[in-house]
Amino acid sequence: MKRPQDYIIFPLDVPTLKEAKRYVELLSEHVGMFKVGLELFIRSGPEIINFVKTSGTAGVFLDLKLHDIPATVARAMEIIADFGVTFVTVHCGETKRMLASAVESSKGRVGILGVTVLTSVLREDIDDAGFRDEFSADISRLVLKRAAMAKAAGCIGVVCSGLEVKMIKQASGKDFIAVTPGIRPSWGDRQRDDQQRVTTPEQAVINGSDYLVIGRPIRDAKDPKEAAIRIAKEIEAVI
Repeated sequence: MKRPQDYIIFPLDVPTLKEAKRYVELLSEHVGMFKVGLELFIRSGPEIINFVKTSGTAGVFLDLKLHDIPATVARAMEIIADFGVTFVTVHCGETKRMLASAVESSKGRVGILGVTVLTSVLREDIDDAGFRDEFSADISRLVLKRAAMAKAAGCIGVVCSGLEVKMIKQASGKDFIAVTPGIRPSWGDRQRDDQQRVTTPEQAVINGSDYLVIGRPIRDAKDPKEAAIRIAKEIEAVI
């Protein structure tokens, strides 16, 4: 049975391996997964992945947002599949062929998540990028279109904001995984920084999110462990 803390993915968005290890040791019993993104992976590579896997029961979410021609993505995924991570991200910004090549090359050894639209993106950003007016007027339409493409390509789920989860679940089914960044607890610092389309942990779970990427509210707290425990209790109240 999924525990409340299993919903929480803590991003190791820190500049050094030493600092990343400190958070892993501090939070490994209180979160379900650790997210390893570009910054840390470029610096530390598979070493941090191995450290997480040997430090407790938490899994690894490798957030590299692969985005290249299908053949290059396929070769990268063949290597990633050997790492033993739970999820890896691929952008939905190109063709379904790119997503399908990632799924095929993973051979079922890692869950492929399609990145729909980043939670930092606003309507004007979509407009500036040259998309049709229907997508800049309503970002959720673009998110749903990309989620459908990801499912058709064989992805296990998508990364999307908590505002779009309910629609994705209705269109793609409850088993299609939704990983939600841009999570801000009501009791924390409500400054949104670069995150624009945000929700609380409770609302995201009610909407159907399977996993919540929660960074700053935990990392910037006076007691990160206590913050993680508090969030897990709030999730428990709505599941």
